[in-house]
Amino acid sequence: MITREVLVNVVAFLIAMGFFVLGMWIFGVAPELAEFQAVTFFGGILCIALAVAIPVNILGRGDGV
Repeated sequence: MITREVLVNVVAFLIAMGFFVLGMWIFGVAPELAEFQAVTFFGGILCIALAVAIPVNILGRGDGV
């Protein structure tokens, strides 16, 4: 049976993976843009940072600490 903790971990992982893939896609799109390359690239950095922050803050608390 799937517990609530496992479900939260799976959902958090999927969201984090989505932000990571989105950030990599934004990194790839940024050089092709005529304007706002730096802003777009920085948006990719923010997505990757959020993708790393989610597992560190949510998934890292599985042992009850």
